[in-house]
Amino acid sequence: MIKLVVTDLDGTFLNNKGSYDVELFKKVYAEMQQKGVTFVACTGKQCERVEKLFDEHGKGIWILGDSAARIKKDGEVIKEFSMDKDLALKAIDRIQDFDKTMTLIVCASDAAYVHSSISEDMYKVVKGSYERVIKTDSFETIESRFIKITVFDTEGRSTALRAHVEDTLSGQIYIVDSEAKWLDITALHTHKGETVKKLQEMLGVTYDETMSFGDGENDVELMAIAKYSFAVSNACDNTKKAASFITKSNEENGVLLTVQKILDLQ
Repeated sequence: MIKLVVTDLDGTFLNNKGSYDVELFKKVYAEMQQKGVTFVACTGKQCERVEKLFDEHGKGIWILGDSAARIKKDGEVIKEFSMDKDLALKAIDRIQDFDKTMTLIVCASDAAYVHSSISEDMYKVVKGSYERVIKTDSFETIESRFIKITVFDTEGRSTALRAHVEDTLSGQIYIVDSEAKWLDITALHTHKGETVKKLQEMLGVTYDETMSFGDGENDVELMAIAKYSFAVSNACDNTKKAASFITKSNEENGVLLTVQKILDLQ
């Protein structure tokens, strides 16, 4: 009996335009609620951006946002896993030492912060994943808790950047190059897999009662927390290898159609 459905958003639940089939979602989500199945959006996006994405259709959805460093439900912050500020600033120094032109997004408990010098084009990219964005002249002046550091690199050097940061901070932070252009840094042991485990404990749901969906490198851990783990057909090789099953792509409503089939069986 499935009681928990956890899905990544970009490249998995969302199509390549960053949207989803609203009518199909409403239908499937209503059936999930009727059968007592909890729906979880587990994503690198800011929780508030996810709230806007689902809008009035999102009542009751659990959001594991900012790369699962924050948990929200119905507008309430349930839990946050913050970074040590000094350690976060060391990571920022390493990133800027690699290349100062990369777009840095410092996610804090109140907003996502970007440098005041950010171009309009890059600001639009940031707004695609972050609802609350504040420009600052210095990340050191941020007074709220540091949650996550994200880097966007138009040249796709996230793997090389990861190695550069890990050279001095390995074992002190969690770092993943989720895509060639995207890199995320959170507190040690803070990632999608661990946060979902905490949610499972909170809800009293087991591994055997969980379904998960993903596509990127940062979804590999998500495949390990569910007996019924699915990689969408457009997923990276590592996520496909870690998944128990392969389903249709994000362009084919793979997540919703799979959930619908499973719900019909129970």
